[in-house]
Amino acid sequence: MSAVAVRNDGWAQRGGIDRLLTLACGRTYTVDEKIRTEDWPDVLLERWSDEAARSPGWVQKPLAADFIAYAHAPAATCVLLPVPALQRAWRQHGRQWIGLYGQRRARNAGYTSVSVPVPRGVLMQAIVEAMFVS
Repeated sequence: MSAVAVRNDGWAQRGGIDRLLTLACGRTYTVDEKIRTEDWPDVLLERWSDEAARSPGWVQKPLAADFIAYAHAPAATCVLLPVPALQRAWRQHGRQWIGLYGQRRARNAGYTSVSVPVPRGVLMQAIVEAMFVS
């Protein structure tokens, strides 16, 4: 029914909420939006938002968002990643993924963020497995 952008700084924006979706049934979902400008076969999981300060990235910090909407602009595709299962998959496999896929650093003004490029299929399988609890 509606999609409202959350642009002003505040608890929602700092909690990773970029958009509030409302369905016809009245249910609402909060979404953190990530866009890649090139069509890579992986999802960059942000481990550290500021490496020097050891500020956790979105894959390991508490988020208020229900989903990460991870878009690849050139392919006009987007995958919705459920935050709790995604973060559980990271806790279960993160160290292994760092060893297998390495890390990518992005130098920004005053800080460097660090991400791990996990192949989409590997990540999606890990998310599905993270939904099983025994």
